Amino acid sequence: MKEEKPSLTIVRRLKAPPAKVYAAWTRPELMARWWGPDAGPVLSAEADPRVGGRFRVVFQTLDGETHDCRGEYREVEPDRKLVFTWEWVTMPERRSLVTLRLRAIEEGTELNLTHSQFFDEAARDAHRTGWTSAFEKLERLVAELARAGD
Repeated sequence: MKEEKPSLTIVRRLKAPPAKVYAAWTRPELMARWWGPDAGPVLSAEADPRVGGRFRVVFQTLDGETHDCRGEYREVEPDRKLVFTWEWVTMPERRSLVTLRLRAIEEGTELNLTHSQFFDEAARDAHRTGWTSAFEKLERLVAELARAGD
């Protein structure tokens, strides 16, 4: 019997329509405004959101460490769903999978992120902390986009 790898699910309600949330995940200039676990800068962001397309984000955390993550899009349904692989350039053997679902709700969008196939529980727990912090920045960004009508 194959042992189940650790995974995590995070659900957030965002005060912006699904199109704005999807844009924040797929437009490099917007990804650069929220990616990463703290207030450190995003050094570069690339995205080609189509099946077989790739993304890559290089960011620095406040402790000065540079992080480089990348992946390939497996499923792309604009404003509804993204599925992509996730790997750190320094540990490509630890590839995991992210499934992002967006659902319109009265106050905006329900975002459901499942990050699965982690190497171990420590990796899962570190990513939970990182996603939770990044989502605080994402919430502010999409609310700003919704107000601006961008």
